[in-house]
Amino acid sequence: MGDNALDVERHTRLAWDAYGTHHVRRGTTLTEVTRIAWGPAANGPGDDILGDLRGLRVLDLGCGPGRHAAHLARTYGAQVDAVDVSPSQIERARSRYPDVRGLRLVNADAVEHLSTAAPYDVIYSLSTFHFLDPHRLLPALATALKPGGRLCFTVLHTNSVGDGPTSTVTPRPEILHLAGGGELTMHMWVLTPELWEDLLGQYGLHVQDITVLDTPEENNNASYRLFQVHRPARITARPRTPKPPDPRAAVGVGAVLLGPRGLLLGRHRLGTRELPGGTVEPGESLQEAVVRELAEETGLHADPADVRLLGMLLDQVGDVVRITFGALVTRWRGEPADQPDESVGDWRWWPLDALPPDLFECSAQILTAWRPDLPIDHAPARFTPVTDPHTPPAA
Repeated sequence: MGDNALDVERHTRLAWDAYGTHHVRRGTTLTEVTRIAWGPAANGPGDDILGDLRGLRVLDLGCGPGRHAAHLARTYGAQVDAVDVSPSQIERARSRYPDVRGLRLVNADAVEHLSTAAPYDVIYSLSTFHFLDPHRLLPALATALKPGGRLCFTVLHTNSVGDGPTSTVTPRPEILHLAGGGELTMHMWVLTPELWEDLLGQYGLHVQDITVLDTPEENNNASYRLFQVHRPARITARPRTPKPPDPRAAVGVGAVLLGPRGLLLGRHRLGTRELPGGTVEPGESLQEAVVRELAEETGLHADPADVRLLGMLLDQVGDVVRITFGALVTRWRGEPADQPDESVGDWRWWPLDALPPDLFECSAQILTAWRPDLPIDHAPARFTPVTDPHTPPAA
């Protein structure tokens, strides 16, 4: 995300906290809710679109004073995390709901919370989704939602004076009127439904339904869109380029490192998640290539003797035949960290039952060759196993 988008989010964060502070000082009272009101009218969908919540992990993204999160925790026995970046909004929620069973109120940036929390079964957001840059929010959200999980959110489509959405991923100022007088300027990403659907798809999320939610008041053009989205139960992979490789780079390696915290994956600057690896340099063995690429990309150190070749993957992209060797690294030293001038960074350990949806196709092929039970979809590839040199032959 660029500096301009960060500044926009920062300005809106301050305005949202000022809005919460305004209501704390006013002592604004709010009625309890008995169902989720997704839009400005009471005749829209209610709780049902979230599915059966009993015993599930649920996230309210941008919870404000926490009424809806408290309702879901009380009514359905869900484990609800309610997150808001504004200290004043969380103060309002904590003073109102100090001891609701199953409710946890968290003052945090949404993306930072998503990147560290255990995966959720259901995530929902009531008119706060549009306050964050989609290119910052959606990748974190997609990986924080369990495979098969549900996402429901509302976003502004047309404001009260009739300004409609844009087809570019850019924020615009919107006026928030304060009870008792005064106003605040907040920036929002007010995008067309088609653009929202495309962005969600880029990060492995599938739109199931879009509902129009109009304001019933005369002379008020405000209109919202309710998105019902799911993350497929199977993990999808992104295809690689059909461009032929450099003649010196016709053979590649990918390294599987499985530690106590999960599988090591990094994010490529193009957005895909992938294993450490790269091309084999002239004069080095496959094991030496794995060790070198691992050190160059992650800062981890291993010995060639601790690299076990899994086998050779042969596939075709257009008219180009690609060869990649998968390898399992059984021991290493150090902690993974971003390295200067490398195209892959943001190294993280992922549980095998919560892998991200935007895997690079080559990495997806290696992972399913290693563990065929993993629910990953990718282009077909021919896999030729390599005899494990570290395991003695069966008697």
